[in-house]
Amino acid sequence: MENSLVSLSIHNISKAYPNGRSAAAVQALRDVSLTIPNGMYGLLGPNGAGKSTLMRTLATLQEPDEGQILLGEIDILKQKDEARQALGYLPQEFGLYPKARAEDMLDYFAVLKGITHRASRREVVQALLKQTNLWEKRRQKLGGFSGGMRQRFGVAVALLGSPKLLIVDEPTAGLDPAERVRFLNLLSELGEKSVVILSTHIVEDVSELCTRMAIIDQGRILLEAETLKVVEGIRGKIWRRIVEKRGLPALEREHTVISTKLLSGRTVVHVYEETDPGNGFESVAPDLEDVYFTTLTGSTRSHKPETTR
Repeated sequence: MENSLVSLSIHNISKAYPNGRSAAAVQALRDVSLTIPNGMYGLLGPNGAGKSTLMRTLATLQEPDEGQILLGEIDILKQKDEARQALGYLPQEFGLYPKARAEDMLDYFAVLKGITHRASRREVVQALLKQTNLWEKRRQKLGGFSGGMRQRFGVAVALLGSPKLLIVDEPTAGLDPAERVRFLNLLSELGEKSVVILSTHIVEDVSELCTRMAIIDQGRILLEAETLKVVEGIRGKIWRRIVEKRGLPALEREHTVISTKLLSGRTVVHVYEETDPGNGFESVAPDLEDVYFTTLTGSTRSHKPETTR
């Protein structure tokens, strides 16, 4: 099936979970609205921010309390069968049969996806194993796969049926540097043909892959923007200083510290200030990590979503 380019529209999605310890519910998503175009899109947020809840909702695995989600003309919440045919989902954790060979397992999933013609299925399985660089390992048992190979096999499964929407949830967590590079290269190729949502807490993944991104925390969208533009928007406002650890509390009282990082036993401090804070700080070129921490600390904005287009 050849994909026509579509966009994903998320309108006012909210979700609360009952809290067994308290009468108050846990609000996982709060009035989330996003328009996600074709291509790679990053959803950044700390653990517990609501990313996985939103991804499971998009994948039709759970119902929101309210809101609407449209993939092109498909109403994902009302047309679940049509939606499932049009999407692929690689969850943060997924099980595999360790004694099954990769080729056999992918063939099995292809049958479940509705590809019942044997010759067509063989072509699809072969193409996906080659696309994910697993062809040489096709007869190897899945239990012997490395973390990166497992993730690439998960993508092969998610790509069955040529999905218009591909959702990947924390895909590079736990991968070694070489596996991470191979995996990100694969994702970048996929973004040319469909909507690909990369949900992660790893800023570098989004910085390298995504032209647009959003930051979510405590179930709210805090920022939605073009990645390069939002970095450029804080140029001249990020300042750095290297201090001894014992000097950090005093700096935090005097300045808006957005992040700290250890370097050879000392602490690199980044602050957000509209003008030169003096006090030994030097201006540095901002990156997406500075945007991320500035947004989470609320340094540049209130908790209203900010959009740049």
